[in-house]
Amino acid sequence: MPSRVERVDAFLRDLQDRICAALEHVDGRARFVEDAWTRPDGRGGGRTRVLKHGAVFEQGGVNYSCVTGDKLPPSATAHRPELAGRSWVATGVSLVIHPENPYVPTSHANVRYFEADKGGEEPVWWFGGGFDLTPFYAFDEDCVHWHTVARDLCAPFGDDVYPKYKKWCDEYFHLKHRHETRGIGGLFFDDLNEWGFERCFAFLQAVGNGFLDAYLPIVERRKDMPYGEREREFQLYRRGRYVEFNLVYDRGTLFGLQSGGRTESILMSLPPRLRYEYGYAPEPGSAEARLTEYLTPRDWLWRENA
Repeated sequence: MPSRVERVDAFLRDLQDRICAALEHVDGRARFVEDAWTRPDGRGGGRTRVLKHGAVFEQGGVNYSCVTGDKLPPSATAHRPELAGRSWVATGVSLVIHPENPYVPTSHANVRYFEADKGGEEPVWWFGGGFDLTPFYAFDEDCVHWHTVARDLCAPFGDDVYPKYKKWCDEYFHLKHRHETRGIGGLFFDDLNEWGFERCFAFLQAVGNGFLDAYLPIVERRKDMPYGEREREFQLYRRGRYVEFNLVYDRGTLFGLQSGGRTESILMSLPPRLRYEYGYAPEPGSAEARLTEYLTPRDWLWRENA
């Protein structure tokens, strides 16, 4: 009978394949190039897949990895000190999509499983992941659709699940030094084990499978909208915020680097092009200025909840 790690790992490999195929289909031109790798110490490896210069996506990466170690890095034990000194295995799929058209949002998703072991003691395991959306030009119908999919996939697991993990996402993807969220949120969860393995694994699968349901309709709706240099320059400027979050706050980036992970795969999440501008301020009343209204937590489904 397959172990817990083997079962999750098989799902994640298949999830990577399905997401890559769906993104290639909607792009219509570019294809993912796979870079299979093994850690120099032989403790696992992965498949980094990157798509570049597509008709829709400027760059996208969908990574799968399964790696092991003798000791968890500080980023993993900071809030779980009882795990210090345990050997571990981590398997997951992580993706970031950077579209060409500024009207198509950037999106991120990941689903992961950790298991930490100490001889003679029961292994400690947990699931984590989620997905979030980072628009440059926000449309209410896109935001409502995104959160409707998130709510609906959470519903079978309890009425409190979507509000809890939506709130966690808003709080996690928050640039404290900018006093703004990274985007319009979605779902974020970590250290999930209280439901028992089977139910927790089912939730992980629901989140992983739900990403395409949430993202692709938005891509289809926006990918052919005309845009000019102004919109492109604003997109490149806002991408700088994405980089700031990933390098300063992102727990997955820190874990990967601190655990000796593969740097190219870890930093695949960064956009291929961006720009910084000192003291930038959008024109009052412009579409660019309107984005700030979306960068604070909001109940996107309030009409349905009323």
